[in-house]
Amino acid sequence: MSPSRKPVVLVVEDEAAQREILQYNLRAGGFAVVLAETGNEALLKVEEEQPDLILLDWMLPNVSGIELCRQLKARRRTRAIPVVMLSARGEEPDRVRGLETGADDYVVKPYSMAELMARLRTQLRRTHPAAAGATLEYRDIVVDCETHRVRRGDRALHLGPTEFRLLSTLMEKPGRVWSRELLLDRVWGRDIYIDTRTIDVHIGRLRKVLMSDGGDDPIRTVRGSGYALG
Repeated sequence: MSPSRKPVVLVVEDEAAQREILQYNLRAGGFAVVLAETGNEALLKVEEEQPDLILLDWMLPNVSGIELCRQLKARRRTRAIPVVMLSARGEEPDRVRGLETGADDYVVKPYSMAELMARLRTQLRRTHPAAAGATLEYRDIVVDCETHRVRRGDRALHLGPTEFRLLSTLMEKPGRVWSRELLLDRVWGRDIYIDTRTIDVHIGRLRKVLMSDGGDDPIRTVRGSGYALG
């Protein structure tokens, strides 16, 4: 997810009124929203939309929120997506059960919308710090995602918007190998078709700026896989 793209929240809620309230407030808070009414629909939306967060109601028809959370956390492709569970069950054993199933946070109904938004942003900072406006650091490179300023050592670097988003993505998880396809999704968005070779061009431009003052190349090319920082 690039810093300029709105984080995507999948809301899984079977009550229409609650869906509308959540959708309105999430959009007002700067999130893009995808809706699902059932667990089965949610599983399809997760594959199609690859959300950054999942807001999951415990009480759902057919597949319960607890079971859906268990399935999501058991799958390699979805286990890293934060799940915030909503429930009217406020007793400690229920909260413990929800968290032990794999939920990253548990919010009891009725809840404050301000508190819910704060909890969602906390999860987003943990998994996508660039999108949350954090400052990222790797060796002598510092990226301020809020002001879009980049420094290497004591020197300011001037990056184009695309190179900035690439660097921010790579710096979120140093050492992780990002495929070209995943970088395209995170930097350009999922609905835009661009040849994967475009990534190579922009990586080359990013390297040129990072090494313009004689510094070493921090970007590693992993043959047949993609790119990694360090």
